[in-house]
Amino acid sequence: MELYRHTGKWKMRQNRAGEVEYLTFPLLEQTGIVRHLFTTRVGGVSEGVCSSMNLSYARGDKKEAVDENYRRIARVLGCGLEDIVCSDQTHTVNLRVVTGQDGGKGIVRPRDYHDVDGLLTDEPGLVLTTFYADCVPLYFVDTRNRAVALAHSGWRGTVARMGRCVTEKMRQVYGTRPEDLTAAIGPSICRECYEVSEDVAEAFWQEFRGPGQAEQILEKKGGGKYQLDLWRANEIILQEAGIPAGQIQVTDLCTCHNSGYLFSHRASQGKRGNLGAFLGLCENR
Repeated sequence: MELYRHTGKWKMRQNRAGEVEYLTFPLLEQTGIVRHLFTTRVGGVSEGVCSSMNLSYARGDKKEAVDENYRRIARVLGCGLEDIVCSDQTHTVNLRVVTGQDGGKGIVRPRDYHDVDGLLTDEPGLVLTTFYADCVPLYFVDTRNRAVALAHSGWRGTVARMGRCVTEKMRQVYGTRPEDLTAAIGPSICRECYEVSEDVAEAFWQEFRGPGQAEQILEKKGGGKYQLDLWRANEIILQEAGIPAGQIQVTDLCTCHNSGYLFSHRASQGKRGNLGAFLGLCENR
């Protein structure tokens, strides 16, 4: 499928394994220590508005279809369903450190945690999973201490600086230094497609007070409406947290522009499934 791409230094890589089409970040691949992907709509068995690679059990899809979709993604990643750990997203900046005891939660076992928008681990073999349909996926790889994190950041998470929260939590738990992090900002809604109200814009004006920052993030459209650039906002957050600019890859793919290929809440007016971001440390490296 021909995709609408924004210009940038890095292009996300399109991949295919059997029926499944998925996306990867060249910068994360270059670390050599992780397996990761971001799903597309292609290659699953779901039907209707969830067609076809839906990874949510809460969108009216058949459980057996979602189960099969997870099995197909697990095969691509070379793991089992019992190795995958799922978030429980509610637009917070709450983070959870997960271990092997959490394997399978959200798929083959119930989650015993709630209100968690970010996951961290240093255990090889575990695969972290978070979910999207316009919000921003944030990937983190600590190449020195061999730890990873994955976080969901919508506008609320972004204005609360989820990227900084993750960086600080990795420092506390793993001794991570920002200069040792490789990060990626994944497919999500772009500035052209993301119109917000004045109250949302005001929250960003108040938070992003650095020279010219608000002007980079917000464009006034009139009538109390603004275009909001979540990609640039998250890039600023990661850089201010100390991650070098050359170690951050920003997506070139908008979910709303490419709603036939990627689920978009805004483009579908809420009639959609969920995409998934997956990230884990490789074993035996």
